[in-house]
Amino acid sequence: MTTVQKDRTTRTEAAELMPFGGWESTPAGAGLDDDETLFRFPAPDDPAPGTTRLLIMALGAAALGFVAVGVGARAFVTLLGGAPFWYVPTLALFGLLSIALTVGAFLSMHRAFLPWLLLACAAAPLTVDILIAALY
Repeated sequence: MTTVQKDRTTRTEAAELMPFGGWESTPAGAGLDDDETLFRFPAPDDPAPGTTRLLIMALGAAALGFVAVGVGARAFVTLLGGAPFWYVPTLALFGLLSIALTVGAFLSMHRAFLPWLLLACAAAPLTVDILIAALY
């Protein structure tokens, strides 16, 4: 037995409450309709993503996070031993780029291949971080 909430917010009402990308219902928005918007927060009336898809993406993001923690621990030890002035900003830049790509993957959850592409691309800046941390 299922019940439907009568006061549930629809996508057009959500555009008035939270004007994030993808909820605009007029052509004056980003110039894309809802089917063409790549990044958006899911609206309450969107279908839920598949459990398997969400689990695999979460495990991939967690793996990236665990590797980043290892890089951070190694960078901390290097920083205590004396590191060049560019070391921390460079690690932070590539780490934040990796995080931004991972966030983009979750914001594009309803797309077919874009989330997987973004998660794979998030590994590249993290690999640069690993190389920098390993060399110093």
